[in-house]
Amino acid sequence: MAACFMLAGLQGLSAQEKADSLSAPDSLMAMESAPINLNVDSIVNKTKKLKTPKDWSTWRPNPKRALWLALVIPGGGQIYNRKYWKLPLIYGGFMGCIYAMNWNNTMYKDYSQAYMDLMDSDPNTQSYNQFLHLGASITTDADKKRYEEIFRKRKDKYRRWRDLSFFVMIGVYALSVIDAYVDAELSVFDISKDLSLKVEPTIINNGSSNNVLDNSSVGLQCSLNF
Repeated sequence: MAACFMLAGLQGLSAQEKADSLSAPDSLMAMESAPINLNVDSIVNKTKKLKTPKDWSTWRPNPKRALWLALVIPGGGQIYNRKYWKLPLIYGGFMGCIYAMNWNNTMYKDYSQAYMDLMDSDPNTQSYNQFLHLGASITTDADKKRYEEIFRKRKDKYRRWRDLSFFVMIGVYALSVIDAYVDAELSVFDISKDLSLKVEPTIINNGSSNNVLDNSSVGLQCSLNF
């Protein structure tokens, strides 16, 4: 029935218009059947590049970046180099130095206060009694002189140990920086498995005479493969 309506509508048209109207559906069908030119391979390749994980087996750290990270953050260079097993050593060294510095500083202050209390003539300042043995007391000038010397030596000793703990902590920090930089530098070296020393006999040419037997001698040859 639709064909009848189409033919009825075409009767009032000219011959050229009838040809154009009849060829229109064919052109539409040709457009629908024509393939769409899309570069599917390029889209797939780009998607693969975005989703492809990074190959960490071929990753090499940058020595300068490792150096700056170690300078700014203690242990940052080791984290960047992925040497996580070194972090307990570094942070353990820092914590040990901080604890030693704090403890020695406390003992230095206590002995310094006891020494000053013993030196003055105020009977209300007797903090030195906590450092005396049980039942001991300072009654004579000889005892006072002896304890003055003891307290003076101890406060100087703890002051030196406090300063030494601070310098050791600086040394741990410097060692962590150097380790991060050297570790990053050595990571680019190709260490071959064929690293061996071979010792084998060889014929040495002396060149002293024309005789082949006299001109040669037997010796040992050392070769290092790396």
